[in-house]
Amino acid sequence: MLKIYHNTMCSKSRCTLDLLKESGQPYELVEYLKNAPSETELKEILQKLHLKPEQLLRKGEKLFKEKFAGQTYSDEEWIKIMAQNPVLIERPIVINGDKAVIGRPPERILSIL
Repeated sequence: MLKIYHNTMCSKSRCTLDLLKESGQPYELVEYLKNAPSETELKEILQKLHLKPEQLLRKGEKLFKEKFAGQTYSDEEWIKIMAQNPVLIERPIVINGDKAVIGRPPERILSIL
């Protein structure tokens, strides 16, 4: 089953969700701002995305600019920061088995459907 880490306020996330619905495949919707992924889940997501934690950060977010910009953290520390501040996680993320993509642009998800 597909899984989407979704933010209802994000237009790219809504477009990605529409593509999932159109595909007709079953999916699990995770509103990650309400139900933040754990550190373990983030590690699994990063592994499937083939990204380092810092590459999953939304560096344009106000919180990032005010609190984390210019700081150096280890991968483990970035994961902990994202788990505690899910607004910093890039979105939307779609997972299909051992594959995952960030839906920017939304059509990127077609590669794993």
